[in-house]
Order: sequence, then C-alpha cells, then structure tokens
Amino acid sequence: MNLLINATLFNQYSEAFTKVLIDYSPKLIAAFLLLVIGVWSIRFINSMARKIMIKREVEPTLIEFLSDIIFWGLRVVLFVAVISKLGIESSSFLAILGAAGLALGLSLQGSLSNFAGGILIILFKPFKLGDTIEAQGSTGKVIDIQIFVTQLLTGSNEVVFIPNGILSNGKIVNYSVKSLQRTDLTLRVPYQSNIQEVKSIILEVVNSIPKVLQNEKPSVFVKELGETAIFISVQAWTTNEDYKEVCSAILENCNKAFDQHKIN
Repeated sequence: MNLLINATLFNQYSEAFTKVLIDYSPKLIAAFLLLVIGVWSIRFINSMARKIMIKREVEPTLIEFLSDIIFWGLRVVLFVAVISKLGIESSSFLAILGAAGLALGLSLQGSLSNFAGGILIILFKPFKLGDTIEAQGSTGKVIDIQIFVTQLLTGSNEVVFIPNGILSNGKIVNYSVKSLQRTDLTLRVPYQSNIQEVKSIILEVVNSIPKVLQNEKPSVFVKELGETAIFISVQAWTTNEDYKEVCSAILENCNKAFDQHKIN
C-alpha cells in the first residue's frame, strides 16, 4: 500500500516538474541566449569605444575610466534584462540597488569628493601626465592621474599623493603649459651704490649667460626702496629645462661681478 502511494506521489511530482520545465524552458532558453549575446555585445562595444577614444587621442586615464563605466553599466543593464526575462520583478531589485547606492554614497562622502575631483581633472585637463606642477605646497612631475588621487614625483625623488578633491578645488601652477619661463629674481644693494652702474653690471651679466633667450630682452629695474637697501628686479626669459640653471648662473655671476666692482 505504501509503495503504491509513494509511486503515485512520485508520478505526480514528476508530471508537475515536467510541466513546469516545459512551461519555463522557453524563458530559460531566452534568458540564456540574451546572456550570451549580451556578454559578447558588451565586449564588442567596450572594445570599439576604446579604439575610438585612442584614435581621437583621449587622455589614457579618461579612456580607462570611461571603459570601466561602460563595461559595468552595460553589465548591470544586462543583469536586469536577464532576470526580467526569467519572470523576476526587476522593480524591487532596482529599488534595493538604489537604496544600497544611497547608503554607500553617504558613508563615502570624502571618497566621492575625490572621485568628483578626479572626473573634473580628467575632463578639464589643468595638467596631464609628464607636466610639472605646483599644488598644495608640493612641486613635482605628474606621474599618475587616478580617479581618487594624483601622484607627483618631486625633485628629491619623493612620491606625493594628493587627493583629487582638494586638488581640483585649490590653486594649481602648471609650469609645462608654456615652453618658456621668466626669471623673477630680486637683488639688494645699499643706498650709496650707483644705481645706473649696478643695473648695467647686472644686464651685462645676464646677457653673457648663453641660455638666456635674447628674442625677449632681459629687463633690470628698481623694484622697491627698502628701509636699508634698494631692491633690484632681474627678469630674463629661458626654456623650462634651463630655468633653474639660468637662475643660479645669474645669482652666482652677479655676486662675482659685484665683488669685482666693490658693491656689497
């Protein structure tokens, strides 16, 4: 008797399972095909987007960021489409995803600020890889622009990490935008000095330095009358690569020339 009852139940369950499988198989097949086609399409779209951005010489950091956004954004859309094809309500899933995103955003406000700063830097390009900049009290060569931080390599071979949030909202001096730089040196001489003689000596020194550009004439003028001395400004143009060398040469050679002419 028990065997008969068990066989009957087994047959009923088998028939019910078979019916569900037959009824549900079209949805499973459609969802599987959608998944396969979607994964291939995402790879194709991402690859094409990368090629287009590379062809148009988009910033490498921006290429990586946009590629990740496209890749994961399309994956989320594909996931929602697949579960909808299986008959699962996607509206509740989207509500849960939205609530989780809001909670995550509130807990990561500082990181989101750096994220937004990184987006602004990548889009508006106040500097690029290889530029020498001064920001947040540090001066160095930009060696990496990430979404959250920017890395600078200083002259003393130190790597400085600056959060993009404060970097995008602060003052940035980019020394690499223009190929030339002007010196802005100040020398101090006593009041008893002959100003015209001092200016002539300085101008002669500046013009004798080979790496000072002569297409923009150097200028020497009185900048300020101090309490105990006269301040002389020295301005000369040179390339970015030679800037430090030219500044050092002007100061060193002026010091030698002043000693020769008995000028303190």
